[in-house]
Amino acid sequence: MSLDKCRSEIDNLDKSILELLNKRAQYAARIGQIKAEGNAPVFVPGREESVFRKLEANNTGPLSNEAIRYIYREIISASIATEKKLTIAFLGPEGTYTQQAAWRAFGSSVCYRPMPSIEDVFTAVARSEADYGVIPSENTSEGSVINTLDMFIDSDLKIISQIYLDISHNLIGHGSLKDIKYVKSKDQAIGQCRNWLRRHLPEAEYIHTNSTTAAVKEAANDPSIAAIGSEAAAHLYGVPIIESGIQDKKENITRFFTISREAAPITPGMQYKTTILIAINNEPGTLVKTLETFQKRSINLTKIESRPSRRRIWEYFFYIDFIGHHEDPEVKATLKELAESCVMVKWLGSYLK
Repeated sequence: MSLDKCRSEIDNLDKSILELLNKRAQYAARIGQIKAEGNAPVFVPGREESVFRKLEANNTGPLSNEAIRYIYREIISASIATEKKLTIAFLGPEGTYTQQAAWRAFGSSVCYRPMPSIEDVFTAVARSEADYGVIPSENTSEGSVINTLDMFIDSDLKIISQIYLDISHNLIGHGSLKDIKYVKSKDQAIGQCRNWLRRHLPEAEYIHTNSTTAAVKEAANDPSIAAIGSEAAAHLYGVPIIESGIQDKKENITRFFTISREAAPITPGMQYKTTILIAINNEPGTLVKTLETFQKRSINLTKIESRPSRRRIWEYFFYIDFIGHHEDPEVKATLKELAESCVMVKWLGSYLK
């Protein structure tokens, strides 16, 4: 087949694809109307994942499943925009890893609102200034993001999805290594590069900022400051990358949460994870008895972490992740039993595993 013939075939296919995309968008708009009439959520992570999996099962190539997901992420994002103008709050400013996670969850067709702190993301969603929020939760190297955990203590917002993002840190600034006196970034980012910094910048002062991108903005005007941040932030603010991939561990993954005023509806056929917050009596064996409540029903715990309650001295809350949905009979029975023995049991959300 000649070059011109191939191009002609592609033009015909593009015309057919465009017609089908617009037809799909019309159905999406109708779905939006039905959801609005029933006061149903626009963003349903389980339904979207179901669409992705069906596409992957039917994919015969040469496009990879990853490419199919990326393409349909944008198609669904555009469809959501026809249903409702969504605003997504995220830990800003522009160019943070959290924004990248938000793009992965919602695509590029919704509205994004950068917030100066994790607390501000919670506030924006709680006050309906944003429909959803995206916040960092934990990292494979540095563990949990403490600000996020603490915000759930008093917040009524629910976790509705989790996003995993590979993190590659860069040293960003206008100076050379010998010029750098200060290294600025979010505390977690500095921690993830601790060994590299010790070897290459042992005399520098490390200063924490609200986000990695906030540090990049500071490094833009002072060659004595270097920031740890993303390649996207470096390009966005026009600051050179001095060294790439400075994180201590090659597999450096951060988990993000999407938070909402309402819980996510359950999608049949999907596996879920649930997060709860509990407070127990400070008595010998209480924690063991609490964990036995899960064990006897064969509920798999994937994480347990304690945090000071900030209410009474030496009082702690426990964050627990486990496999299962809040509506599962075994999970319901477990939470009911916990409520009878614990000082407090708070369901933070059920979301796709």
